[in-house]
Amino acid sequence: MENVLIATVLSFVVTYFSIPILIKVAELKHLYDEPDERKAHKQRIPTLGGIGFFSGFIIAAAICVPAIANSPFQYMMAAFFIIFMVGMKDDIVGLSPLKKLIGQLAASFAIIYLGNLQITSMYGFMGIYTLPPNISLMLTYFTFIVVINAFNLIDGVDGHAGSIGLLVSAVLGAYFLHVGEITYAVIGFALAGGLASFLIYNISPARIFMGDTGSLLIGLVNAVLILKFIDVAGNPAVAFAILIVPLFDTLRVFAVRMMQGRSPFSADRNHIHHYLLDLKLNHRQTTLVSVSINAAYIVAAFVMQKMGATLLLMIVMGSATFLTGMLYLTRRRKLAVKAVPEPVAQPAAAAVPKETTKILRVTTEGILQDK
Repeated sequence: MENVLIATVLSFVVTYFSIPILIKVAELKHLYDEPDERKAHKQRIPTLGGIGFFSGFIIAAAICVPAIANSPFQYMMAAFFIIFMVGMKDDIVGLSPLKKLIGQLAASFAIIYLGNLQITSMYGFMGIYTLPPNISLMLTYFTFIVVINAFNLIDGVDGHAGSIGLLVSAVLGAYFLHVGEITYAVIGFALAGGLASFLIYNISPARIFMGDTGSLLIGLVNAVLILKFIDVAGNPAVAFAILIVPLFDTLRVFAVRMMQGRSPFSADRNHIHHYLLDLKLNHRQTTLVSVSINAAYIVAAFVMQKMGATLLLMIVMGSATFLTGMLYLTRRRKLAVKAVPEPVAQPAAAAVPKETTKILRVTTEGILQDK
């Protein structure tokens, strides 16, 4: 318990004092996220925030994770540094999607092969239990890549990815603390502490963004935690519900893009946070709605976990599809109404004088008033 408390506080403090320095460095070196038609912000914002909570997280984890024989933690640390370097290079000079994918696979390799963390069973989902080795490897790599990119793709609103990452890592950290998996509890709370501190500067109006450095790290850490959760809890449906907002949104957007013949990594405005913004919610409201829905799914999944993985996952997927569909239709109707031009009333010909005189009167404040 002491390790978890120290890790949380240490990560929070290191991150809190790192962010102002990073903001100054970004301003001096002109390292900004430039606004465009797809992005919700309209001014240049520094993008080095991920370095801040990476520093807090990695220092806290290195100090507070207990030394255990045959622990996979050293391989996790290697993976965290790999994904940190990939994200930082993308934030500073740019990186192609293929090179980012190779970096993500390299980080996943360190944890899967060297750390021996895999999905080896479906625990009764659709009647499937033990998986063949090849299927197990493919599913594990797929899970890593999807979860890593899920947090990257939802990082489009101030505080959005950070708040959901904080919720997920704190829930998983609390679960591992409850079952006695101290290594994973420390990792979860170290990330949660760093994100809590980062959000002080990132909640709308944001003073700094996490960039790919931060979003890829959140995705990798939570991928590690969620795979360990499946191994310990034995319920993939609950794991899916814990990550419902980033995971369902990413799978849905990937499927839509591929059905349209586009790359799954191509950019558009079809994410759930875009729908909420189009309904005139501001950044804080969008983040609050997303976090509240994710939290509700987590509570419901733990309450209903005894009904079995298959039925529970069907309920989670079905309800998420229904809610997203309703949100899509509401947004579509609102945009359609907005797109219809208002008819302009034309005055009758007889009522229009041949010559009209426009009178401009001055108000008491000295401003010309059009009459």
